[in-house]
Amino acid sequence: MKLLTFIRFYREVTGKKPVDITKIQSMGLLAVKLGQIFALRPDLLDPQRCLELQQLYSRAATIPEEDSQKLLNKHSNEDFLSNFRSIEKKPFAAASIGQIHNAELKDGSQVVVKIIKSDFERSFRKDVQRMKRWIRIGLFLRPKLRKVGNPIGLLSHIEDYTLRELNLMNEISGKEKLESIAKEYVDAFPMPKLKFPKIWKELSNERILVVERIEAPTLEQRLESKSMGWEDMLELFRIHGAYMFGIGSFHGDLHPGNAMMDDDGVFTFIDTGAICEAPVHVRNALFGFFYYLAKGELKNAFDAMLTMAGTPPSEKALKRYYDSMFELYDGFVGTSVSEVSLTEQMMKTVKAAVLAGCAFGEEAFPIIRSLMYMDGMVLKGYPDVDLISSMGPYLDEFASLIDINTIIPPTFHANLSKMEQNPTLKPNSTT
Repeated sequence: MKLLTFIRFYREVTGKKPVDITKIQSMGLLAVKLGQIFALRPDLLDPQRCLELQQLYSRAATIPEEDSQKLLNKHSNEDFLSNFRSIEKKPFAAASIGQIHNAELKDGSQVVVKIIKSDFERSFRKDVQRMKRWIRIGLFLRPKLRKVGNPIGLLSHIEDYTLRELNLMNEISGKEKLESIAKEYVDAFPMPKLKFPKIWKELSNERILVVERIEAPTLEQRLESKSMGWEDMLELFRIHGAYMFGIGSFHGDLHPGNAMMDDDGVFTFIDTGAICEAPVHVRNALFGFFYYLAKGELKNAFDAMLTMAGTPPSEKALKRYYDSMFELYDGFVGTSVSEVSLTEQMMKTVKAAVLAGCAFGEEAFPIIRSLMYMDGMVLKGYPDVDLISSMGPYLDEFASLIDINTIIPPTFHANLSKMEQNPTLKPNSTT
């Protein structure tokens, strides 16, 4: 992304006039992906602007109908169309990289045909490299930003999952992986309210995907119509949280447009091209933090986060960390998301943890980003709930997939014990 384009993008996102979605789309695929990130950052933007940016999840310009036909002819084999009774020329939905057409196979199966709209890869890679160049200059001038915000890690994550989305075969392998995990854990952690659409692999390739038509509304539509109950939202957290914290392989882009829910509360995960893998030490640290936080065991929560530090913090850094964290979380449990959003709180937590030596590399960002998505949905649908306390029973269930004794290893406490015996290091609160 050129510097002037980024400046235009930033002004569009942070300005006072209503967000012009069409203008952001005209700036390229990277601008759309960055806009989707900002859409769930009520800690950075006015909540109304976040709602406007969330149109980027489902509203996108469609290519002309004749181009759709040309793309089908270009990217499918000569027998492709013979498998269909009909394919609607006009797409019924479009996203940042593809558009979807209703169709019917000759055996009567109701399907949709997803088509990658254009050759985005070259321009997208170029935009990312330019953006990284500008960021590196900023990091050279402000090196502390490398750990606090980790913008290079964020860009690398966006680059990785977007490039995977551009190859629709990854959507097939991602769906199969998540589906196989659900079957593997059916006894230890049943997920009866999760399903995945059928995909016709023999008719699909890198640029075209033939998949079962799901009539259920997306979560975005559910939130707009206020037809997604609080128990439904918690069930979504239960399912997605199990993949993230308990298993470590999860849907890397589960925003409100990438999941659907029927009237029975059954979720269907779609657009599974970007599967993220969370290293054990990352997911244990973040899980342990929320697990103990929900129980009100603040000291254990803060220690769990500290396990992400490469080396134990100095005595001065440790005291500063504890004091900052106890002040930050004083009265937080029991607070609604409209009063303090989880995203806003996590950004402050990351800053405090970084100063104590924790490193939040790009491997940590997919989980944080997923929590941002969850926080954004809660803020939109149920702003008066206490998310952390509500998460408690589900975190206990995730613990069945994890050896809770490994969250804060005995060696960790041994490394800190000498410092903590120093009375000058005792935090301001010992909750």
